Formats: sequence, structure tokens, C-alpha cells
Amino acid sequence: MVKDLRRPVVVAVGGPGSGRAAIQLAATEAGYRQAPLIAVTAYHSASPVGAPAARPVASSMHAPGEEHTTAEAMLGDEVAAALGDQAVQAELRAVAGLPGRKLVETARATNAQMIVLASGLSGSELAGAVSQYVLRNAPCPVLVVPDRP
Repeated sequence: MVKDLRRPVVVAVGGPGSGRAAIQLAATEAGYRQAPLIAVTAYHSASPVGAPAARPVASSMHAPGEEHTTAEAMLGDEVAAALGDQAVQAELRAVAGLPGRKLVETARATNAQMIVLASGLSGSELAGAVSQYVLRNAPCPVLVVPDRP
């Protein structure tokens, strides 16, 4: 059986200071498999679509696109902190939407060979419901990594 070496390893990045062990392990797995590494973070858009009727659109605390810029910067910082000089080899994707769905969508769209998640990310949406969603819906194997203290 011929192995497709271009199928990526996808790693979820939940927030500042969390999941570095998962990023490091995902990079190691990508290296073993000679595969690309895609680091993904999801953020909530301040779009008025679906906002409660009582909340005026003008009360948004963020300028359009600011959430994406902030999420992208955090993602870059976390990958750099985890991987150092090797961070430039990772593709970074900051996407608007629900984290579990976006991880599964990314894995499907890229035909990923593995998703790597951190467990017990304090204050992160990846703990609990998101990891359960990914485990139930992933199109590929999922590796859940305990974060180092």
C-alpha cells in the first residue's frame, strides 16, 4: 500500500499558553510522516448576524476583522512558542466559527491523516464539548494529548 505523504496533520490550538505539548507532538508526528502541519484556531465573530435583538450592532467592541487578526496573532505566537524556529513550517489557520466544527471541516477539506487535540486546556473551549464533538465526527484518527504542567 502506497502512503500519501502530503495528507496533513491538523492540530487544534485553543488559546494563549495552552496546548503546547499537543502542538509539539503534532509537529513530531508530521515529521515522522513527512506531512504538512496545519495549526487551527477558531474564534467567535462579532458579526451582527444572529446577535440578540436587544443588543445594538453599534455596541460591538471590535472592529470588523479584529477578531481574525487577534486570533491569527495568538495562533502564530503559540506555534512559535511551542516549536521555535520550526514554526515557519506550520500552516496557520484562524477561522471564524465553532471550534469542533471548524476542526472537523479542516480535517475533511485537507484529507488529514490525524487530528491532535490537547486535553484539559484550562479556560479553553477545547476541553469538554469541543473534544467530544471532534472525537465523534472526525474523518481520521484523533490523538488527545495531556498538556504538561
